[in-house]
Amino acid sequence: MDGFKVALVGLSGQVMPDWVSERMANAGIDFVAKDCTTRQELARVAGDADVVWIFGDSPIMCAENLQVLERCGGIIRSGSGTDKVPVAEASERGIVVANTPAAVEESVSDQAIGLLLAITRQIVTRDRAVRQGKWEPNLPALVWHLQGQTLGLIGFGHIAQAVARKMSGFEVKILVYDPYVAAEMLINYSAKAVAFDELLTQSDFVSLHCPLTKETYRLISERELRLMKPNAILINTSRGAVVDEPALLTALREGWISAAGLDVVDPEPPDPDNPLFQLENVVVTPHIGGFSDYSMQRTWELSVETAIDLAQGRWPRSVVNPLVKPRWTLVEQ
Repeated sequence: MDGFKVALVGLSGQVMPDWVSERMANAGIDFVAKDCTTRQELARVAGDADVVWIFGDSPIMCAENLQVLERCGGIIRSGSGTDKVPVAEASERGIVVANTPAAVEESVSDQAIGLLLAITRQIVTRDRAVRQGKWEPNLPALVWHLQGQTLGLIGFGHIAQAVARKMSGFEVKILVYDPYVAAEMLINYSAKAVAFDELLTQSDFVSLHCPLTKETYRLISERELRLMKPNAILINTSRGAVVDEPALLTALREGWISAAGLDVVDPEPPDPDNPLFQLENVVVTPHIGGFSDYSMQRTWELSVETAIDLAQGRWPRSVVNPLVKPRWTLVEQ
């Protein structure tokens, strides 16, 4: 497509590799990169762009700012979640919203499993004890095991599928709740589709992998936490706001559930005095699930690939709003 422009307007602190501009130029794309922080900057840099690209959690792509993107027919969000992108409003304007979940599926799934192992094997608490001069291999007793237990996955996209694949080696039973995924698909993962409440009541471990939407905001609150087993562990590598944190705090203090592993909280960054951080049955990491040496390189590669696909009239490999009527003709790859 002649005169096709792509504007990278949100870098979220990332340093763009030198090869990005070269690859865009080789594809005949007019490319500009400028970390925009105001509506005026966005209009100046991307007002004539066909595709607007944000990396990570840049807040510049709000619904109001779509008005200054007069030519925009595609939005690329590097990463998995698209809660920072006004998907509904973009769809109304014929804007294709694409992301790159395949780039982070390995690292985020590793993070979810790592948090689960850190809790079940008491790795964090035992490390702290040893550093304090306490060598106590038998106290307190380990109260969890993996083999034969039930892992419930809420959401079954790229990342949850990777979790299911990797956790099969631990010989756990896998339950899935995802109203947008056909039950037949789960056969390849030896997983079983169940209702939401059944997953909560039957699972020993519940891992959250759903996007943050109006429907999933505080999806896990008091009612849901009370349905879970007293020895259950909650893992969240999706978005902090999927969980009602005050309810989670009460659940952990009062024993509705046993422990939580969190890579995300709400808000971010959190208050250093967040009472969750004072609990021994909580393991917290600073939203690092999507980061690794491989995943960052892959995120850049898939983002550029997505831009080139759009420029050459192809549907990208990952589209958030596949029912959108695009502004220009796109063919399947």
